[in-house]
Amino acid sequence: MDTKKITELVEAAFSADYSRVRKAANSIARLMEEAGDVDAAKGLRSVIRKKGVPLRTSGYMEQLPVDLKSRIPLLEEQEWPSSPLFLNEEAHSTLNDFVADVEHQGELSRGGLSSNLTMLLSGPPGTGKSLLAGHIASRLNRPLYVVRLDSLISSLLGDTAKNVRAIFDFAPTKDAVLFLDEIDAVAKIRDDRQELGELKRVVNTVLQGLDSLDDNTVVIAATNHPQLLDPAIWRRFPYQIDLEMPEDGVRSAMWRHFLFSDDDADEVGSVLGAISIGLSGADIERISMAARRRVIIGRNEKVSLDRVVNEILDTRDAVEGQSQRRRKQIRENRELVQSLASDGLNAPQIAKLLGMSRQWALKLLSEVENG
Repeated sequence: MDTKKITELVEAAFSADYSRVRKAANSIARLMEEAGDVDAAKGLRSVIRKKGVPLRTSGYMEQLPVDLKSRIPLLEEQEWPSSPLFLNEEAHSTLNDFVADVEHQGELSRGGLSSNLTMLLSGPPGTGKSLLAGHIASRLNRPLYVVRLDSLISSLLGDTAKNVRAIFDFAPTKDAVLFLDEIDAVAKIRDDRQELGELKRVVNTVLQGLDSLDDNTVVIAATNHPQLLDPAIWRRFPYQIDLEMPEDGVRSAMWRHFLFSDDDADEVGSVLGAISIGLSGADIERISMAARRRVIIGRNEKVSLDRVVNEILDTRDAVEGQSQRRRKQIRENRELVQSLASDGLNAPQIAKLLGMSRQWALKLLSEVENG
């Protein structure tokens, strides 16, 4: 065990500095995990998360900026995510570059190569923008502060700009990651005639706040509507990731992780990845968790793949804006077999996926081909 980390933890505890306590404890948990003591690391992280009442009893109160009218905090601290992160290759490369630049900011600055540590995430809902922000905080071993739009945007003229200024004044005081989700709510194109003049002025405050950040402050912003952002906002984020729907290989890895707990699911995971084109990571996790819950509640031995396939196709239909697929008995559903065949699956693959014999799969395929 690193004795320096233990000393740092004790010093932070006697100083009643919760942020330092948590940071040092998280570092120790990571060392435990690297040493192979995974259970102890999980236990320590569980203790770290138990703040609230015990901390308030000991006299600790974290001072967060608040809306002047409602007194509601403008941001909240969130735990690091426990779900794994699945990224396409390009996004993963940009993420690694960003983390490396943050970790070596001092060296880059001395070499005249420093830049704002700001990253903009864009993409459809369910592609993992919030999850990615949490993983960045985890990898950097920094707390994650998430801006609350419900309190940030005020009904009083001028207060929204004041709130925006407050969060950017707060961010440099913490060795943390500031996450501004749905940034388009306060950073829309300034020539949008449908917006109030107040919200247009807020954009200037956001730009000023980003420009005022020091070299060590990490800000992650996210949007589902990149086309709405003011062009000047894009220029303030040198690191950008467009989180598109997951690629085939990423979808297959997600199915294997979320749906199966054994190592014999490679082929089925690949097939599910092939037919789930257009689904987001959130869709895959939702379908997988529902299937696993049915196994536990129904005391079944294995996941019902036929039902999973139907749910995949129903979700695809919803994404594509088509009418909901009529449900039929899976073993006699020619429409289902035709859909799988159109995705490039052969009879043995369809048979294994749907739990039917190869002969029956061949028969249904033959009927489909002959009309």
